[in-house]
Amino acid sequence: MATKTKPALKTEAFVKWFRAATPYIHQFGGGTFVIAFGGEVLADGEFAQLTHDINVLVSLEIRVVLVHGTRPQIEEQMRQHGVEPRYVGNRRVTDDRALACVKEANGIVRVEMEAQMSVELANSPMWGADIRVSSGNFVTAKPVGVVNGVDFQHTGEVRKIDAEGIRRRLDDHEVVLISPLGFSPTGNIFNCTLEDVATQTAIALKADKLIFLTETMGAPDAKGRLIPELTVPEAKRLQEANSLPEDIRIYLPCTIKACENGVKRSHMVSRHTDGALLIELFTSHGIGTMVIPESPERIRGATLEDVPGILQIVEPLEQQGVLVKRERAQLENEIGNFFVLEADGNILGSAALYPFPEEKTAELAAVAVNPFYRDGGRGERLLAHAESQARSKGLKSLFVLSARTSHWFLERGFVEADLAKLPERKQSLYNYDRRSKIFVKDL
Repeated sequence: MATKTKPALKTEAFVKWFRAATPYIHQFGGGTFVIAFGGEVLADGEFAQLTHDINVLVSLEIRVVLVHGTRPQIEEQMRQHGVEPRYVGNRRVTDDRALACVKEANGIVRVEMEAQMSVELANSPMWGADIRVSSGNFVTAKPVGVVNGVDFQHTGEVRKIDAEGIRRRLDDHEVVLISPLGFSPTGNIFNCTLEDVATQTAIALKADKLIFLTETMGAPDAKGRLIPELTVPEAKRLQEANSLPEDIRIYLPCTIKACENGVKRSHMVSRHTDGALLIELFTSHGIGTMVIPESPERIRGATLEDVPGILQIVEPLEQQGVLVKRERAQLENEIGNFFVLEADGNILGSAALYPFPEEKTAELAAVAVNPFYRDGGRGERLLAHAESQARSKGLKSLFVLSARTSHWFLERGFVEADLAKLPERKQSLYNYDRRSKIFVKDL
């Protein structure tokens, strides 16, 4: 058999990725994403690449709101005008001269961003793009006031977001661009923080996602390893750690607040990785940290509608000889014995429990987890669920027949047994050609 060429392997990988992305494409269409990033994205020339990814989202009919920062641009304007920056607790004190620089920097950034999103160069990812950009005074702000004896003057915080005004622009298929400026009913202008505006905008819109593009990869654990997913309670515990990078210390509380107030998911993704936004959104493993109100994964009894999803997981294992082959009709007839691990409508894993009430035991069969999700303890969760179900039926033990996964069951409390340990009815069905080993676990 000839060795596959590199182009063939790349094509195969692309097809596999594209198919894997399909559920997310269906899920996100019509959703509202608030994407927030600092002015460094524009200053470092990264916004052009980001516009390509925004174009993909828009083409999938995702409603996009962009909230940009302007810190480096403000610093440059202040340098040019001889204004000394002043910060207290990472927050800028905005006096009259600083406010003039803030307004000038925001105007420059907004114009440059609108220009780059208008590009339609042939032979580029923007060819055929029709991104219409809308901006406006969507943010009503109030002054921060005097804090610990410091008068922050024109520095403000969000009081209200004009969600209806933003929705009207989104309904017209426009990308909404929001600057970190707020306006008072009396006509005053306030310099707000990027994270405050983005968080309050996502909450007001009940957005499907709030996404921060960060300096680091995302939230690290105690050993510095990226944490791909956090529930709100887990994120709150992590927030207490003193070792978090500066940007994560700023954005993590915002992701928590958003998820506690109606936003479905919040993400922190590195701005330095080309395509990170698409990898995070359209792959099962992601590339940053996602914060969720609670775990979306749940185990429930299987239904006939789950048969295609179960087959997609078990058929590769059947072909490898790990699982016994089941025809679709057999699976449909036995679906009442199956349970599935589900998240957002996707089947991540499945297993079956066949009780033998007379012998006070049950067979655990067809334990399978989607390859993308095998490192998260999901097999253990399926096993724990099976044990709980068996106990609730008054059963005293579980048994499995395994030809290829013996060690997995041995590591989880099963012991090898002989054929005589099986219920008589199961003994009569034993496949001597397959020669599966028998393992039993007392409950």
